[in-house]
Amino acid sequence: MIDSALNYLSNGSAITLLVLWSLSLYMVLVFWIFIYRFLSLKSSILTEQKSLEALTSRSSTLSPMSALNKCANGVNNKEILDACEINIIKDASVGISWMSIIASTAPFIGLFGTVVGILESFAKFSSHSKVGFSVIAPAISEALVATAAGIFVAIFAYTFHQILVRKVYELNTYIKAQAKILIAKG
Repeated sequence: MIDSALNYLSNGSAITLLVLWSLSLYMVLVFWIFIYRFLSLKSSILTEQKSLEALTSRSSTLSPMSALNKCANGVNNKEILDACEINIIKDASVGISWMSIIASTAPFIGLFGTVVGILESFAKFSSHSKVGFSVIAPAISEALVATAAGIFVAIFAYTFHQILVRKVYELNTYIKAQAKILIAKG
């Protein structure tokens, strides 16, 4: 398996290697954004959840650790709280759009690599008078590696994007609930 992968890379053209390098970079970026954002959002959600619990039960005030409290500075004005909510969610969702971009472009980059690989294979075979399936099939299967890599990256990017969007929604729910309680208390 490793030998065939190394053979593929050593026989690949500059375009094929560029495509695979780009997809590898995409994959690293996808995991980096996901891990960073997931941990950040998880921490924020936990903080806002505790703040909401405190607001609805014991102290009837926002936790000093709450992002809403930090932003509003004790002002319970609807417009200020709405602006703070928007700002908190904007900051919480930084980088998530890259996941969507990667999920949508990775298959196209892989497909581009495949098309180039197939064109190169046909160019090599054009000088042969007879070419059988046993010669064409390995060349085509090697070219399809780029499409498979693009789809593989897109699967992770799309899945991680959906998970992060859900986490941002969850954070937004806690922020909205706190803001509504603060506005009602006036």
